Amino acid sequence: MAEKKGFRFPLGVNEVGAIHATGGDERIRAKITQLLFTSPGERIHQPEFGCGLLNLVFEPNHSILAPAMQFTIGQALARWLSNEMITDAVQVTSEGESVVVEIVYTKKQDLKQHAVRIQFK
Repeated sequence: MAEKKGFRFPLGVNEVGAIHATGGDERIRAKITQLLFTSPGERIHQPEFGCGLLNLVFEPNHSILAPAMQFTIGQALARWLSNEMITDAVQVTSEGESVVVEIVYTKKQDLKQHAVRIQFK
């Protein structure tokens, strides 16, 4: 099975002036990042795409925030990326004024486990 390619996120231009393509782990990480930082309604042709993580980050750091973020992220990953990966865990923790999101996933193509960690301050 040939490795799938996609556009790099954020979109970039390579050394010969073409749009930079990416594959493998970098491609899935880019898709996860796009999903997390896209708010529902932001994309015209896919208005339900995204999980609105940035909107949740500006909510008061209350005890219900982390479970709400975990649920929202888990649902979005299952809906939009389940054809390429299996979500093993979504962990959201509050550390003072920052929020840390860690996603552990297994890539379906090679069944290797990977993690993405994003911290908001």
